Amino acid sequence: MMNLGTITIEMVVGFFALFFLTKILGKTQLSQLTPFDFISALILGELVGNAMYDPDVHIWMILFAISVWGILMYSLEILTQKSMKFRKILEGTPSIVIRNGTMDRKQMKKNKIDINQLQNLIRQKGYFSIREIDYAILETNGSISVLPKSDNQPVTRRDLKLSQEETTLPVTLIMDGTILTDNLPTAGVNEEWLLKQLKQQNIHSAKEVFYAEWKKDEGLFVMKEN
Repeated sequence: MMNLGTITIEMVVGFFALFFLTKILGKTQLSQLTPFDFISALILGELVGNAMYDPDVHIWMILFAISVWGILMYSLEILTQKSMKFRKILEGTPSIVIRNGTMDRKQMKKNKIDINQLQNLIRQKGYFSIREIDYAILETNGSISVLPKSDNQPVTRRDLKLSQEETTLPVTLIMDGTILTDNLPTAGVNEEWLLKQLKQQNIHSAKEVFYAEWKKDEGLFVMKEN
């Protein structure tokens, strides 16, 4: 029976090696997972998983396997950024599955997607009828981008002939009872100001707050712990 201490060490080493590899490859590996990326992740997981429980495989072998696979993946990422042809081969190209309000059966058949799957993807975008859609594009990661018909598009300030307003992002100041001090300068406030604002809402400590955010022109929003 394999030593439990050896398994523990190999699991810890494998965990951090995969963590650093994910960091190197970038966040798009998760947010834009292509079929090739999915298969690569499965193979990498199998390499590390099998190696951990094989008594003949040492830690340096696990690190070597992860390093070689990481170099291959990173090299492919560079190639896809430099070469349009290589990118098309590995990642594929988006397909227009609805064009001018009409489903393109040829593209649907090519991408192995049926009407039920298409309806499901469209509903996830907030539209419950294909008649509402002018164009729909099936992306390389399996998601769908939708351009609704003009009658179903949301009204904008331009449509109402209203003046343009500055767009600002909300800043999270408290999360799970902890003040995020690094975010305070971004909001242009300090901890003293924040605590004063909380007292005005009859909250005596940040620990009583589940979530709080600040947004320009809207002020401080606070959600207390239940």
